[in-house]
Formats: sequence, C-alpha cells, structure tokens
Amino acid sequence: MNADHAYLEGVSHDKFGALLFELASQLHVERQRRIALETALQRAGVLAPGTLDAMANEPAVLEQGRSALDQALRRLMRIMTETGEPRGPLRDEASE
Repeated sequence: MNADHAYLEGVSHDKFGALLFELASQLHVERQRRIALETALQRAGVLAPGTLDAMANEPAVLEQGRSALDQALRRLMRIMTETGEPRGPLRDEASE
C-alpha cells in the first residue's frame, strides 16, 4: 500500500463505505443549513448577496474551516481504525 494511504491499511471495505456515506450525509445537512441561514439573513436585510462568497476566501475564515475539518476527520478516522468491541462507545469522544 502507498505510504500516503498507510492509515487505511487493514480498514474494512464496510467501514470505509460507512465513512463515505456518513461524510456525504453530513455534507448534505451542513449545505442545507448554510443555504437556509444565508437565505434567512438576506431576507432580513442583514446580509447582502455575495457577502459569504467574498468572506470565504479570507485567511481567518479559511483557517477556521481547515481546523474544523481536521478535527472532524481525526474523529472519523479514529472510528474507522479502532479495534475492540464494535458496539461499545468511543469513550474519549463521549465527553465532548
């Protein structure tokens, strides 16, 4: 296996597929919420059209997005690569 993908070594196809569907589901929900929020703010006159597109390229916004993505991916990768009782909760994540 390529060194770039060594973290997936030994991961079952079922777990990888489940992760893929989980990510797709989360992406859909987040997109719908963002669109709803943007529309509500525009209708209320609080947000001018195009404002979010302009802000999306600001360094602070990009860094915050990258940080949130890294944290979410670390959690999902831990679920994929963990061993032990598959029905047991992730104790470390349960407190968050």
